[in-house]
Amino acid sequence: MTHTTVRIAMNGVTGRMGHRQHLVRSVLALRDQGGLALADGTRIRPEPVLVGRSAHKLRALAERHGVEHWSCDLDSVLGDGTIGIYFDAQITAAREAAVRKAIAAGKHVYVEKPTASSLDGALELARLAQEAGVKNGVVQDKLFLPGLRKLRRLVESGFFGRILSVRGEFGYWVFEGDLQQAQRPSWNYRAEDGGGIAADMFPHWEYVLHELFGPVRSVQAHLTTHIPRRWDESGTPYDATADDAAYGIFELAGGIVAQINSSWAVRVHRDELVEFQVDGTEGSAVAGLRHCRIQHRAATPRPVWNPDVPASEPFREQWQEVPDNAAFDNGFKAQWELFLRHVVRDEPWRWDLAAGARGVQLAELGRRSSAEGRRLDVPELSR
Repeated sequence: MTHTTVRIAMNGVTGRMGHRQHLVRSVLALRDQGGLALADGTRIRPEPVLVGRSAHKLRALAERHGVEHWSCDLDSVLGDGTIGIYFDAQITAAREAAVRKAIAAGKHVYVEKPTASSLDGALELARLAQEAGVKNGVVQDKLFLPGLRKLRRLVESGFFGRILSVRGEFGYWVFEGDLQQAQRPSWNYRAEDGGGIAADMFPHWEYVLHELFGPVRSVQAHLTTHIPRRWDESGTPYDATADDAAYGIFELAGGIVAQINSSWAVRVHRDELVEFQVDGTEGSAVAGLRHCRIQHRAATPRPVWNPDVPASEPFREQWQEVPDNAAFDNGFKAQWELFLRHVVRDEPWRWDLAAGARGVQLAELGRRSSAEGRRLDVPELSR
């Protein structure tokens, strides 16, 4: 059996997503299962090198997970010729400069979204990577979640007929930090640090809509800061300068209308933290992170509006569960596997920095739409 070791500089893994999803549940999970098996028997073995600003956090993380190498010196790590991939899960404001360095050092790059703080920055990273000839990718994890994979299966099978609309609800109550500790880092609520729910979630909605239903052609959004005062990790109060809720209407190619609400100031009355309802001429579906339920045209009940009597129909029971029909692994890990195959074997890959730039564009246009109070066209980006 042949083994190919790929050393990965992982920057930002002391943070929530970088630690849980990318380090522990993706790269270390692949390492601990003996590597990623290819069809010819070869195994790709990822070897993480932890990078960050806090030596004691990195040391503790390395000791806990049996990682041999870590460093607070990004330049020296990027100068190491044995490292093939640079991964970035830092705060948004720090990402662009670090990715530029990695590209200049000839590393393949894989980054969290948004890829940069501005569209110009995102396009420049895509251009630099293309000119340097390095393989590059952006995390688009929701495409690999069980619920959306089932939804894709329905779209590709023609289940919906002509798709009419998409409605999305995402969010949960993030504690302010005074009575209970916040579940999200305080920089998420500071615009000067790249925070804001539109910057965070509109890139997600762009690739979900683009890949499942079609390119976004226009956006009309309203962004607001519902909770203007919060408390940071040390218990110090601060003014929230970034939006914590974003309400968007997106027109897609073919006339499909998508409405997606995103909020960190909403209490959950859904089966999952994010749900999408898709309605078509032949059927409808409601998909979350894991589950997907359908109602076909032939099985659609005949509701009648009558506010004078209590509702007696069990509406939720009138939907059918879509079976798994497959084993679904962690979505982040699934995309990591594809990127490693792309780097080592040049297998197909379409989630590159140019695709990531579309998400930055949509967030930027969403902020502008809210500020100007009007609908804006979404121009197609040239590669």
